[in-house]
Amino acid sequence: MPAQNVTITQDVAATLADYLAARPHAQLGVLVDENTLQHCYPLVREALPEHVLIEIRSGELNKNLNSCTHIWEQLTTSHFDRKALLINLGGGVIGDMGGFCAATYKRGIAFVNLPTTLLSQVDASVGGKLGIDFQGYKNHIGLFQEPERVIVYPPFIRSLPFEELRSGFAEVIKHSLIQDADYWPFVKKQGLQVKDWAAHIAHSIRIKSTVVDADFREGGLRKILNYGHTIGHAVESFYLEKTRLLHGEAIAIGMIAENYLSVKYCGLPEREADEINRFLLGIYGFREIDEEHEAEIVHLSLQDKKNEGGTVKSSLLKRIGEATFDIPITADDVYEALGYYRQQKK
Repeated sequence: MPAQNVTITQDVAATLADYLAARPHAQLGVLVDENTLQHCYPLVREALPEHVLIEIRSGELNKNLNSCTHIWEQLTTSHFDRKALLINLGGGVIGDMGGFCAATYKRGIAFVNLPTTLLSQVDASVGGKLGIDFQGYKNHIGLFQEPERVIVYPPFIRSLPFEELRSGFAEVIKHSLIQDADYWPFVKKQGLQVKDWAAHIAHSIRIKSTVVDADFREGGLRKILNYGHTIGHAVESFYLEKTRLLHGEAIAIGMIAENYLSVKYCGLPEREADEINRFLLGIYGFREIDEEHEAEIVHLSLQDKKNEGGTVKSSLLKRIGEATFDIPITADDVYEALGYYRQQKK
C-alpha cells in the first residue's frame, strides 16, 4: 500500500479522532479480541463516535470461517451498509480476518487497521494481504485489498509479553536480510535490547511499502517478502493445534532452513548463512522437529500459495540484503533443509 496511507503517531487518540472527523461513514464497527479490549481499546475509546464493538477470541487457532461468521453476523444484525467503516484493533489475526470480512461483506466496506503487536506493526497490517486459515493451511482463503488507513502507535507494544515481541522481531530481521544490508549490523547489535522500537517499525514499513508499491498483487518482486515463509509457514501450520509456536518462531526456523537452499541454489556465502543462523538461534533458540513429522511438513510446503503447476517456488537469499524469488525447489530439497536445521542443535 502507498506509504502515505500509513501514519506513525505518538498520540493515537488524536490521530484517530482527526481521521474519523474527516471521513464520513454510515456506521462504525471496532473489532477487538479479549487482549486488545483490555489493553488497547481504553486508549482510543474516547476518540470514537457511536460504534458497534465486535469481539472475537485471540490467536491463530481462531482465524477461521467460524470467527468470520460471527463478524458477518454482527455487521448484519447491526444493519451495516456499504458506507460502513470497520476498525481492526489488534494484531495480525485481527487485521487479516477483519480486513477479509470487511472486503467481502456486501462486496466490500472500508476498513482501517490499528495494529497493536510488533508483528502487525512491522508487517501484517501493511500490504493489503487478507485471509484466514482453512483445513490446516495458513492464509489459504483470502484476497488482496488495501486498508483505507493504517495508524501505527508504537506504545501499544508495551503491553506485549516477551514471546510476542520476539515473534514480531523475526519480520524486522527478515526485512533487513532481503533488502537492506546496511541495516543488518544495527539489527544484530541491538538484538532484542531495543530502547526505541519506533526506528525498527518505521524501517520495516518503509521496506515493505516500497516492495508492495512496486508489485501489489505479488506477480514478481513482492515474493521476496516470503523469504523464510515457504518452510516456516509449513512448520507453523503443522504445529498449530499441537503446541505453542508463534509465527515469528516458525519463520526463524524457516529462514535457517531456507538458508541451506540459498547456499545451494543462489550462491549465498556459507559464512553469511552461518552468521544469520547464529543470530537467529541466539534469539529464538532451537526447536526440536521430529523426523517422523517431516513428511507432513513437506506436504504442507507443497500447498504454499506461491507454488505453480505443482512446483514449489521459494524466495531465497543471494546475499545479506538481496533476495530473489521463484526458485523452484523439490520435496527432497525441503527434507534436506529440515535436516540442515536439525544439525544446528548444539
